[in-house]
Amino acid sequence: MTRITNHMPTAALQALDAAHHMHPFTAAAELAAKGARVITRASGVRLTDSEGNEILDGMAGLWCVNIGYGREELAEAAARQMRELPYYNTFFQTTHVPAIALAARIAELAPGDLNHVFFAGSGSEANDTNIRMVRQYWAALGKPEKRVIISRKNAYHGSTMGGASLGGMAAMHSQGGLPIADIVHIDQPHWYAEGSDMTPEDFGRARARQLEEKIAELGEDRIAAFIAEPVQGAGGVIIPPESYWPEIQRICDAHDILLIADEVITGFGRTGNWFGSQTLGIRPDIMTIAKGLSSGYAPIGGSIVSDGVAEVLGRDEFYHGYTYSGHPVSAAVALENLRIMDEERIIEHVRDVAAPHLAAAWASLADHPLVGEARSLGLMASLALSPDKARRAPFAAPAGTVGHICRERCFANNLVMRHVGDRMVIAPPLVITPADIDLLIERARKALDETWAAARDKGLLEAAA
Repeated sequence: MTRITNHMPTAALQALDAAHHMHPFTAAAELAAKGARVITRASGVRLTDSEGNEILDGMAGLWCVNIGYGREELAEAAARQMRELPYYNTFFQTTHVPAIALAARIAELAPGDLNHVFFAGSGSEANDTNIRMVRQYWAALGKPEKRVIISRKNAYHGSTMGGASLGGMAAMHSQGGLPIADIVHIDQPHWYAEGSDMTPEDFGRARARQLEEKIAELGEDRIAAFIAEPVQGAGGVIIPPESYWPEIQRICDAHDILLIADEVITGFGRTGNWFGSQTLGIRPDIMTIAKGLSSGYAPIGGSIVSDGVAEVLGRDEFYHGYTYSGHPVSAAVALENLRIMDEERIIEHVRDVAAPHLAAAWASLADHPLVGEARSLGLMASLALSPDKARRAPFAAPAGTVGHICRERCFANNLVMRHVGDRMVIAPPLVITPADIDLLIERARKALDETWAAARDKGLLEAAA
């Protein structure tokens, strides 16, 4: 049996990695010179690297390992399914038990009339599906001109051509001829960075009303859907003002456009409910899911679709699908993951224990001289770094310069905390305990102290004009 083990020294593994492995979102030459961190095993909320360092994972892998690492039940579920039916497709009027059972369970958990699931291999694939789906929906209703999808700047909806087009990240749009046609963007509800002297409530309504303005500009008869994350994740854990989502919902209802909630990060417990839409009072027609559906143990994603949309799509053949749609092993792993979350009351743990403890502990970081804002919702949180807290001022240095220093200091203190520009973000496994939250805060504060000292010594504490 072929076994992959840490059979080489770290330097040799790093050299082999640099020679052959192309990393996502990475400047390869820079990483090759530095050497990648080699993770060899994990348990609970902790990772271990090839040098034996134990690291607190404040990012749940990539926003996804909701039930924590090392759950034997998921490995056993995968092995059982591989022995029974390792693969079969769901094309050609065929199905299998894991896909049937998982679709039914997701329909039970999803709010409202979201009772149908189109499976994909990832959130990116699911958002590509959504583009096809909403355009086919309107075409089936005799309105093929309704094909424009409105999204937001600084949103993240995946890295495929479709997903990256839906997303609103300028760096991604600068490569590969993005966005594709008939996808447009409005401004994000980021009060801290863009709210000026408006109250959060007024700002939230103003940003929501940009959707109505864009509909008026382009014509209601051309708009198919609006897509947004309940809370922007990769954009920096941007929690919208409370006034934002009710106004968005009103506008979508009033103008007969579909609402897509991208729940790839916020789904499956992250906000203290099964879905972020429940936390924020959103009534989507389609939800994008992935990540926490299997806690990252197996690749899977999908679109949860309302009764009305599914009925229209079902009138004719939908020429769309993936080889691994509803893969039986991934579906079996996801079912076991959902069973554990339910039986171990993990969402209740988030809502009643972990999230309140994190909220109080995280807010305490706002007293740090480098922190302009400390916000959390459920088990996702962000810090805005600023040289001038009173003015919410950005640094004069290029965006991300100080954030990158802070990320490196976090790693040096055995904490995974991500930087998005000069915002620091976390989304730890949902099973994190109050004691581990306290350790996370202790390491984060130490990293902030070291970042402040490094920024001072490098002359980076000057605010932008």
